[in-house]
Amino acid sequence: MDVMFDFMFTDEQKALREKVRAFAEEKLAPLAPVTDETPSVSWDLVRLLADEGYLRMMVPKEYGGAGMVSCVNICIIREEFAKVCEAANGIFTMQGLGTYPITLFGTEEQKRKYLPAIASGEKLAAFAVSEPEAGSDVASLKTTAVRDGDFYVLNGTKRWISRGPDAAIFTVFAKTDPALGRNGISAFIVEKGTPGFDPGPVMQLIYANSLSEPRFENCRIPKENLFGKEGQGMNIALQNLNMFRTTVGATAVGFAIRAYEDAIRRAKSRIVFGQPLADFQATQFKLADMATEIQAAKLLVYRAAILKDRGEGPRTIMKAASMAKLFATEMCSRVIDESIQIHGGMGVVKGVAVERLYRASRALRLYEGTSEIQRNTIARVVLKEAG
Repeated sequence: MDVMFDFMFTDEQKALREKVRAFAEEKLAPLAPVTDETPSVSWDLVRLLADEGYLRMMVPKEYGGAGMVSCVNICIIREEFAKVCEAANGIFTMQGLGTYPITLFGTEEQKRKYLPAIASGEKLAAFAVSEPEAGSDVASLKTTAVRDGDFYVLNGTKRWISRGPDAAIFTVFAKTDPALGRNGISAFIVEKGTPGFDPGPVMQLIYANSLSEPRFENCRIPKENLFGKEGQGMNIALQNLNMFRTTVGATAVGFAIRAYEDAIRRAKSRIVFGQPLADFQATQFKLADMATEIQAAKLLVYRAAILKDRGEGPRTIMKAASMAKLFATEMCSRVIDESIQIHGGMGVVKGVAVERLYRASRALRLYEGTSEIQRNTIARVVLKEAG
């Protein structure tokens, strides 16, 4: 399947793909049955990713990283990790999602203080924007940050915060001027252990993931913990999502490829009425549709990533990212469902990879903008383009 996409990649990106794939199959695959079913973060896995240099890829060189963040590279890594180990994919991604805003908008002092610990894996990062009544509708968040001399005082509750129970550095979005709506949102860095900040209870989901509901109660942070300017928070959040939304599509492609490959193996080995399941036209048609949809999704994902890395206009990037996430995540659900159908009863047995993928993949159509939000975004852009 790779050869069809080599025209999209540089020689360096092809080499990265092969390196990541070998690492994933050799080092991550044996860990996945345990780490992918354990809600808490595996620090052994964090250290492994750090030692291999994957966490450094989210940080610029001058702060201990490997270079400027590349959307194509992130997609390559997420796709390969997702095929074998969702826990590794999650740790890798959140280090970027939590700190990319600091890379873009942080002061020199903030970058030097926080980014090296992220690059080394010493500390985990979290991106805290969603709330009980503000998920895809970021502008309706209720958490406030009131200036009090040399401090800001934060009050409010977040929800669905990945790595919340384990993170040490939180990128937090709050309203500094509620009267301005989306233009009154600002971004802050909050460290674990700050008085008045509770990382919150762990949330129980249908798949293993380290999520929590952080709470702020008269949480005082130094004014130096504001990054960007007051009122820039919405722009900061959107720029972050425009980078990582596309990479959600890469995770979906990785999940789908694993489910597809497992379906082929099952179809060839399962004997039904005296012949392999793969000999039946009904099965062949399922596999044909799965292969076609995966290829279409992969093209959309890497096209969007290339546009992002090329620095195309915000509207172009937003539309491409939303198209990639929408199609790839919806495709992923269809492919995994068909893979389970080909597996038969074994497809819903605990310990079988496709069953784990079925649970883990459902959230892809929800976080970083639901499928409905992606359609709204795409429609707004195409209508503007049409005049």
